[in-house]
Amino acid sequence: MDSSTLYYSLDLVSGSGLTLSSEQKAALQTSLVILKRNNKFNRVLFWGKILGIKGDYFIAQGVSEDEMTDKKSLYSFNCVDWHLLPPATEAMLAEVSATAKGRFVGDPSHEYEHTEIRRQGEGDEAVEEEVVVKVKEEKRLASTVHTIDKEVSVVPRGAFIKSPHGLVQTNRSFEGLSSLEAGKLSYFLHFTEPQKLKKKSILELADLNPSIDFLDPLSEDIPKGNRVPNLSLHHSFTVILPFPPWVGFLSHMLSVFRNRTSSLKVPPFCGRQKCNTNMRLLMFGMLLIFYLFILLGKLT
Repeated sequence: MDSSTLYYSLDLVSGSGLTLSSEQKAALQTSLVILKRNNKFNRVLFWGKILGIKGDYFIAQGVSEDEMTDKKSLYSFNCVDWHLLPPATEAMLAEVSATAKGRFVGDPSHEYEHTEIRRQGEGDEAVEEEVVVKVKEEKRLASTVHTIDKEVSVVPRGAFIKSPHGLVQTNRSFEGLSSLEAGKLSYFLHFTEPQKLKKKSILELADLNPSIDFLDPLSEDIPKGNRVPNLSLHHSFTVILPFPPWVGFLSHMLSVFRNRTSSLKVPPFCGRQKCNTNMRLLMFGMLLIFYLFILLGKLT
């Protein structure tokens, strides 16, 4: 969520039961402006909060020229002092997934340990050795933020445009979705590098606008119907999109729908917030297997 619309955005996602205190909101409203000026960011977003055992991580992201690729993530414990997170790499993601388990501790210097058996040498001279792999929680935090952004970051169609030079920037002429469009998943796009778009045929691409249809829509996700937009009349007209695999993550959009009037003098905006632990909803997959067994039992 953009720092300029922080108060409105926090009200939209407060229905999950997890929000920020008045002191934290006031501190963020000031510190994010200073963060933007000192680092010369074009925009600063409040990403959310990840709960830990000893302390909680407040996450912010600074955006420069390109909204998708030119981003830096930072964390804080008090919403005032911000520390830069290292960029997530494929090697870091593999290392963290094999080593770090359970909840966050709340200490970036905390080390997770994992013992691996590695084979040294070749043939009959090969020897197996136990190697202890250590990963700091700061790397785990960077990997978690990167993974969540990649898997569940969502924006409405038309909110961002892609220039002929390949830069992704906010669309200043975006006026929100209509009430009919807001109820369809095809008007919500994954805000990450597209995967299915590259596999479309020339005939399918002919119906798309390359300046706004450069991302994968949620309507093509598998399984179908795993996300349903929640239309609300709270604070003008809003759309809330929950994401089952990551508990506590919500994508939201406040939109003064076209052909409607509103007394709220706030321009349309969209954002995302994560406010919970880093745990995936593992029971979601187990429930799918359970229902599959029930279905097979009925068929037989």
